[in-house]
Amino acid sequence: MPTLTEQAAALFQITLTSEQAAQFEAYARLLIEWNERINLTAIIDPDGIQVRHFLDSLTICRVLPMLPGLRLIDVGTGAGFPGLPLKIASPDIEVTLLEATGKKVHFLDQVIAALGLRGVDTLKARAEEAGQMPGRREAYDAALARSVARLPVLLEYLLPLVRVGGRCVAMKGETAAVEIADSKRALVALGGRVLKVEAVQLPGVTDAHHLIVIEKIAPTPPMYPRKPGMPTQKPL
Repeated sequence: MPTLTEQAAALFQITLTSEQAAQFEAYARLLIEWNERINLTAIIDPDGIQVRHFLDSLTICRVLPMLPGLRLIDVGTGAGFPGLPLKIASPDIEVTLLEATGKKVHFLDQVIAALGLRGVDTLKARAEEAGQMPGRREAYDAALARSVARLPVLLEYLLPLVRVGGRCVAMKGETAAVEIADSKRALVALGGRVLKVEAVQLPGVTDAHHLIVIEKIAPTPPMYPRKPGMPTQKPL
């Protein structure tokens, strides 16, 4: 398999330095090592990590320019995807990794320290809590999520965190079109609109991958997000 550096350049026109390539290698090693202690991922082979975690995360660059100073939050980041690969590839962006599970937050803190990353922080909280926090609500240029919830629920997690004019990106599979159709009410209630949907193809992967890009066009009403658990119990 071509190296991550080669594939990032060929697929996304991303140039990785030798230092950045080494950071990705260290990240992969830590992911495999920690996965023996806590359940972080079912994908633990090096090629799978490179394609299904690292390259998959970098697909975000196709729809969201990683401009210096961009303030980004990765909601339900888990083992750090897509936020950490984007931070490694674009050191000048500001990243918050939002995760509710303490053990995973500890892993993320260890990765950040081991890689010597700056301009990235972790936040242990549920998305419903973060969306009501001063300094977090409507404070980000972009909010991302991968495999967190269906889109009507996910929008209530993401849109309250983004400023008007900002973007949300939901990483979805073959259900993307159906989930968009089911999200009309949520989009209106939360102040968003679907800007575009981009299909992406990963090397050697036949599964459908789509990036749903939502623009925030109006402030989110103060009642949203609702209390923890409510978005999933009663989706908009």
